[in-house]
Amino acid sequence: MSVERCSGKYFLLALSGLVLSACSPSASTAVPAAPLVAAAAVTTAPLVTGLPDFTGLVEHYGPAVVNVQVTEKRQQRQSDAFGELRKRFGIPMPDMPGGDDDGRSPPEQHGEGSGFIVSADGYILTNAHVVRDATEVLVKLTDRREFNAKVIGMDDKTDVAVIKIEGSNLPIVRIGDPCLLKPGQWVVAIGSPFGMENSVTAGIVSATSRRLPDEKFVPFIQTDVAVNPGNSGGPLFNLNGEVVGINSQIYSQSGGYMGLSFAIPIDMANDVRDQLIKTGKVTRGFFGVGFQPMDAAFAESFGLDRPRGALVSDVIPGEAAEKAGIRPGDIILSIGGKPVENDVTLAPMVAAIKPGTSTELEVWSDRKLRKLTVKMGENKEGGVKAAGAPGGRNGGGRGGSAAPEPDVLGLSVRPLTAEEKQQVDTSGSLVVEAVSGAAEKAGVARGDIILGVQGVPVKSVAELQAATGKSSGKTVSLRVQRGNAVTFFAVRP
Repeated sequence: MSVERCSGKYFLLALSGLVLSACSPSASTAVPAAPLVAAAAVTTAPLVTGLPDFTGLVEHYGPAVVNVQVTEKRQQRQSDAFGELRKRFGIPMPDMPGGDDDGRSPPEQHGEGSGFIVSADGYILTNAHVVRDATEVLVKLTDRREFNAKVIGMDDKTDVAVIKIEGSNLPIVRIGDPCLLKPGQWVVAIGSPFGMENSVTAGIVSATSRRLPDEKFVPFIQTDVAVNPGNSGGPLFNLNGEVVGINSQIYSQSGGYMGLSFAIPIDMANDVRDQLIKTGKVTRGFFGVGFQPMDAAFAESFGLDRPRGALVSDVIPGEAAEKAGIRPGDIILSIGGKPVENDVTLAPMVAAIKPGTSTELEVWSDRKLRKLTVKMGENKEGGVKAAGAPGGRNGGGRGGSAAPEPDVLGLSVRPLTAEEKQQVDTSGSLVVEAVSGAAEKAGVARGDIILGVQGVPVKSVAELQAATGKSSGKTVSLRVQRGNAVTFFAVRP
């Protein structure tokens, strides 16, 4: 399954009711009728009544939705002299990028997407991938007016771009609050799927704060609104006629709509818009931690009341988080007074903080709540990274050597040699020689390097045994390095 940028057969299932009928028995088989008992009438108000009518929304705000047509960069043209040299002398020469055999340049490439006007003087929001390689951008309005547009700026991390047309008193959209969205609410998309301008589709919010592969800054709004190539950059409306998102991606096995559409929250897009218009670039807060999701096993292991927050798996030395006192094994519960409900929300919350600003953190550390103050740096690369499933293996194992006896978790470990530590670039001292039982089930593998237990570093076999021996049958959180990735595994003895 793939994630597609949005730049068959239909099956009808009929459900029939099952009707049960009672037949009167014949005289020869008559039996006394049982007394009827009246059931108490139960009345409840319906949770859903009727279906919405979107015509007013479309008539009022549809004119602010535009079609964006893009002419993309040609590849480098092969010079006429170079082509003539081949023709006249018959010398085999490698093709230059973008040129054909007779030296002509390839035809221009064209793309198409959507956008929406956010200011009466012509600022328009769309997707960065719609206009990324554009040499010309043409904007078409619903009243058939056409404008050449200028790309003001774009941000690849959020896939948001700002373009500008010269006009006045242009129709504009209203901006809503995506934080108020709830799964099950109706939403409407307007765009140009496959070039079909001002197409309206509707559906419901499937989920909020959805993380997609390779996307760490955007907590996407997931919907089942039909979105296809050409819808990219178009608005997602709530029933109040307010834009709550920018349609950006789909999950698809065919390249077309399969019921999973994703939109960028409009508050995030607006922040990018403001920065691009004012400064031409986007700056983000820098935190300097690796983090991973919390689940019930980790909550039990760290003594937290329920799974919430984001578990810190790694801290970059010398950066904002370490200076504030954040340590691996801490759980970030809030930033600036706003709760961090899960790991998906952490990265955009940190990114939204202006570099150089000091903000308060609440962390769960050593089974108690701590309040810390962190001064944000500027995010150059990532700054906050999600710790996914680590890939690869560290060597570390001695071929043919007997593994130590497994401990209560099913781990057989030995100390790393000085040479091995230097080769794998680790602060850890213990390598897993063999794994079985609970540790294997949790995902620990041979060659992993054990860094700590419950967030506390362990440097020797004795320290590891002492730390795991205190578990008393409860979940133990092992901090493990695998390749260049550091993550926690929740092991249930």
